[in-house]
Amino acid sequence: MSLTQERKTEIINGYQVHETDTGSAEVQVAILTERINTLSLHLQSHKKDYSSRRGLLKMIGRRKRLLSYIRQDDQQRYQKLIERLGIRG
Repeated sequence: MSLTQERKTEIINGYQVHETDTGSAEVQVAILTERINTLSLHLQSHKKDYSSRRGLLKMIGRRKRLLSYIRQDDQQRYQKLIERLGIRG
């Protein structure tokens, strides 16, 4: 259920703001989105895995807080990020 190092590196390279960026809000949201998608697929086949469901809800909450931070900081950057990730409708 966790991300491989290669996949995580791909995500970081795709969403980084500058060359040495590994922890900006955009990168964190992209990594969380990938983990949320993976865990959602797991929960579709394991409906009674309540521990993983709790972890999923915590990740969704963390992503929501990061997205609200980005939206307050720069609305255009927020719109671009959610379009790239394909979230929020």
